[in-house]
Amino acid sequence: MGISETATRNHETWFPHHESTLKVTDPEFIELFDNFAFDEVMSHGSLDHRSRLMVILAALIASQAHGEYKIMLRAALNVGVTPIEVKEIVYQAVPYCGLAVVFDFLQATNEILESAGVMLPLEGQSTTTPATRVEKGLALQKAIFGETINRMYEEAPADQVHIQRFLSGNCFGDYCTRTGLDLRTRELLTFSMLLSLRGCESQLKGHIHGNVKVGNDKGTLLSVMTQLLPYLGYPRTLNALRCLNETLPESK
Repeated sequence: MGISETATRNHETWFPHHESTLKVTDPEFIELFDNFAFDEVMSHGSLDHRSRLMVILAALIASQAHGEYKIMLRAALNVGVTPIEVKEIVYQAVPYCGLAVVFDFLQATNEILESAGVMLPLEGQSTTTPATRVEKGLALQKAIFGETINRMYEEAPADQVHIQRFLSGNCFGDYCTRTGLDLRTRELLTFSMLLSLRGCESQLKGHIHGNVKVGNDKGTLLSVMTQLLPYLGYPRTLNALRCLNETLPESK
């Protein structure tokens, strides 16, 4: 059968003039994968190339897929994802995946950006100070999740309320208030990371609501899940699909 024209064209957009060594060692596998990932999958949904690659990068970090991340980072730069956008994806992964996971991805990102002629450090994107981070982070939380945030504070035991403050000041105040990516994109990235992690269904459902609040509808979230399927496999995709349908059931 061979690799389809559509798959070849999309692959060339992401990886101009690149010939995979797997075409030589595993030609049957590459035919199967490329026709699925670069043709069949890409025929579904409304994501453009930049958006596809940004959510893939987020998912690969959460999956600890270091080798594939480096390959896809080069593709992201090829289709116009900016160095600042790339760095913000990596930074945003810290509160959701932890530095123990993200550290190697940050180092790899710096190496690839420098090899592409990008001067580091990049322009800063922070919008908060130590004095304002909690206030601004809490305000952003409430803007996205509403009264849920008040209940989280009210229901937290006295010896655990500091975790809620950390969420407000660190996760949202330090990271989600940054420029470089808009809020709709940040919520899509968070959705991508959470569905890629294991055992985070509760948080995933919360951020499905958050995505809808900032303007990402169910169709957009389904487009993200579809795009990530070749890289995450079916179990995590089906878990995420169940969360999506339970949170945003189809209209009767």
